[in-house]
Amino acid sequence: MPNYSGVWSLSQQFQAVGQGLWPPNFDPDGTFAIFALGNAPSASTTRDKYTYSGCVVSAGGAATATSYCGSAAGTSTVGIFALGVVAASSSTTRNKYTYVGCVVSAGGAATVASSGGSAAGNSTVGIFALGKAPSSRATTRNKYTYSGCVVGAGGAATVAASCGSAAGNCTVGIFALGCTGARSTTRNKYTYSGCVVSAGTAATVASFCGSATGNGTRGIFALGNTGAGYVTTRNKYTYSGDVVSAGGAATAGSSEGSAAGNSVVGIFALGFVACVGGVTTRNKYTYSSDAVSAGGAATVASCRGSAASNGTVGVNI
Repeated sequence: MPNYSGVWSLSQQFQAVGQGLWPPNFDPDGTFAIFALGNAPSASTTRDKYTYSGCVVSAGGAATATSYCGSAAGTSTVGIFALGVVAASSSTTRNKYTYVGCVVSAGGAATVASSGGSAAGNSTVGIFALGKAPSSRATTRNKYTYSGCVVGAGGAATVAASCGSAAGNCTVGIFALGCTGARSTTRNKYTYSGCVVSAGTAATVASFCGSATGNGTRGIFALGNTGAGYVTTRNKYTYSGDVVSAGGAATAGSSEGSAAGNSVVGIFALGFVACVGGVTTRNKYTYSSDAVSAGGAATVASCRGSAASNGTVGVNI
């Protein structure tokens, strides 16, 4: 939603109501993202801070344990990072990352040790699909209430799955289930009010090990690994009408990446590229034009990471 200031006439207010732009949002958009690198090249504690203006990459606050195959969601003030695999096993550990000062502390633990999950949320709750819990695919989702770091049961997935991805706006999250025993096109639509799970529009190709981010109107899903191997394909999921169309392609076929952004751009860490392994490459995805360009590279070649942003207007602001 755009930001406005100044004095509004009554007629301008009525026009804005008709366009869904009233009341206006005066909160600022996010300015940076935190990328947990994951395998870099082995399990690591390294996190990069990615500042959107200038695509500047610097050191972020380290994780409390070396880990990979995690997931993340958050608000404009904190990110919650589920560490995933710690010491070669799925874990319940989550870190709370306070953006001011890049302070890392304990978050509310998962209800079951898990890895290979995905997450999306709004300004009050994050929904964490646990993935492998601890070693078998599960339907379990945790509802993480940021106020108090309270963890409860979320609405279950329609099929046991792992290695998925998720993005959403302030009312719904779209969860690409990923591996359900084989690559899948299935997506669940998770309505935060009531924790209602329904069918989302399917991906254009069966896949898993993808990544996703978006703004208040659309989510961009990098499909990851399909039957044709690692692909450049990205789907654009428009929340109004649940419409799926082609998004801007990645610069290289890849999987096991991560993504975060604000209302203008999404930053995709490509992750694993065939015949290369983990890479430092990140793509900058401009939502308004679906244009893809070079983003600021990771500090270390990596894959199987996770990411969260300090706010996206229309999502968690």
